[in-house]
Amino acid sequence: MAIPKPIQDEINQLPYPLDKILNTANSLRQTGTTGASTGELIAAAFALERIEYLPQGWGVIEAWERLDGEWQMYVKHLRQECRHLIEAIEEAAPPF
Repeated sequence: MAIPKPIQDEINQLPYPLDKILNTANSLRQTGTTGASTGELIAAAFALERIEYLPQGWGVIEAWERLDGEWQMYVKHLRQECRHLIEAIEEAAPPF
């Protein structure tokens, strides 16, 4: 099930890279894959709080440190200020 259009529109109106992180998170939850960069993939995994989406072979600490301070701040911002968007992504995910 896709996320509702108003939620997708709200995500798309966020500035880069917030929109990219959430769209990557949505792709991960919908299909389990994405063409995103390593940093975007790591940020999406942390935004979702789902370590199973970290790139294969990456530990949690190694992945977090791979993000620079700015991207760590983006993840924290999404977790704190855009929680409703993350929840909508989670709710729309198909059961695996």
